[in-house]
Amino acid sequence: AASPPPAPARAPPPSPPSFESGSPAAAMQAPVEHRWSPYADNGGTCLGIAGENFCVLAADTRLSTGYRIHTRDCSKVTQLTDKCVISSCGMKSDAITLHKHLKARVVIYEHKHKRQPSVVAIAQMLSTMLYYKRFFPYYTFNVLCGVDDEGKGAVFQYDAIGSYERAPYTTSGSGSSLVMSVLDCQIKKGNQTIASAPLGKVEMVDMCKDVLSSVGERDIFTGDYGEIFIIDEGGVSSEKFDLKQD
Repeated sequence: AASPPPAPARAPPPSPPSFESGSPAAAMQAPVEHRWSPYADNGGTCLGIAGENFCVLAADTRLSTGYRIHTRDCSKVTQLTDKCVISSCGMKSDAITLHKHLKARVVIYEHKHKRQPSVVAIAQMLSTMLYYKRFFPYYTFNVLCGVDDEGKGAVFQYDAIGSYERAPYTTSGSGSSLVMSVLDCQIKKGNQTIASAPLGKVEMVDMCKDVLSSVGERDIFTGDYGEIFIIDEGGVSSEKFDLKQD
């Protein structure tokens, strides 16, 4: 019997594509894009409320990036004068730089005029300093609180490039949307048909504690500790309390 014909030779397997520069495979590969941002958001929440003859500023102390907590005890608040404090949310390094420059400008004012600047003067100066950096802004969202020359509480809110306004209350930071609805209800008393007395100093401080505690339950960037600053004719007093640490 005749032997079967020999099987055809199997072709060698194709060689893996080469990704060397200039090869067709390298030309077809999607480019790898690397991004870097000079800014970071370190989270946290602050709020300010103006009373008849006082002002209350509250802020938490958590400093984080994403899911990483860098420190649990980092104050967002700086006292500028005997009747003025500032709190900044956003990027902590920019906030440190801004507060340092603000304090230096306040010292220059004191040497020049032999008195401390009013909260209204500091508010305008802060707006100018932020607008000066408008092409590479400080990534900070500031709340300035104090007592003006007439003895009334003053709160100023800012965007990153210096646009500002005086408001009866404001909030800033990662939990600001949760805070503002409570302030609209308790301070503005919007859509309430039954008149009620405005909150006093003690009630306002208690409300700020409740608000920050509630925000800490929903916002992972807010927590650990809360700071309350009360500004009145006698100066600035502060208080610290616990928030959630998880």
